[in-house]
Amino acid sequence: MLPRALAHYDKAYFDKWYRHPRHRVKTTLDMTRQLRFVIAATEYLLDRPVRRVLDVGCGEGNWRAVLKQLRPGVRYYGVDGSAYAVRRYGKRRNIRLGTFATLGSLGLPGHFDLVLCLGVINYLPASEFRAGLLQIAALLDGVAYFEIFTRADEATGDFTKEYARWPGWYRREIRRGAFVPLGMHLYLPKALAWHAASLERSELRGPAPSGARGQSSKSRGR
Repeated sequence: MLPRALAHYDKAYFDKWYRHPRHRVKTTLDMTRQLRFVIAATEYLLDRPVRRVLDVGCGEGNWRAVLKQLRPGVRYYGVDGSAYAVRRYGKRRNIRLGTFATLGSLGLPGHFDLVLCLGVINYLPASEFRAGLLQIAALLDGVAYFEIFTRADEATGDFTKEYARWPGWYRREIRRGAFVPLGMHLYLPKALAWHAASLERSELRGPAPSGARGQSSKSRGR
């Protein structure tokens, strides 16, 4: 059962933050620019095309259209807790009803090259965030893009700075959730950290798997 707190993610909510010219957080141009960067960084790190993408907290699935423009053959999977969004766009945009913490129970195929999570993590209870990180790590065979704003940031939308957490809290929890930060909201599961060179990783101890880094670095022109 989904929390009652998600009931306010209705048509009026998405009309305001997705479409209203004064309140909308991102235009199509903003989304295209951001996703172009994320895809390029992911393919650079993995040395392969992005083929399968999971969008957690996808809302109405607006990122799908931008993704399809940039990579027409990509497989898109969306997950959101809004009954309205899933009822209206679920079949058309491949969106499942679920939350950050229930990903492991939704029958998702796994082996995702990229997991997107934009404008969601700021609002999660600590327990849900911790549970979701572990489930994403299990589904991911590539890069996670966690767009997170903290009390130290200035952000738009329905972000409320006084209720936000400090950066150090997220750094600790993400590290405990088996992810290595790369900067610019990009993260690799620790098991895949060898895809990044030493100075690309913000936090990592210990050597990469034998032979893995050399092959990756060579293929990426290092």
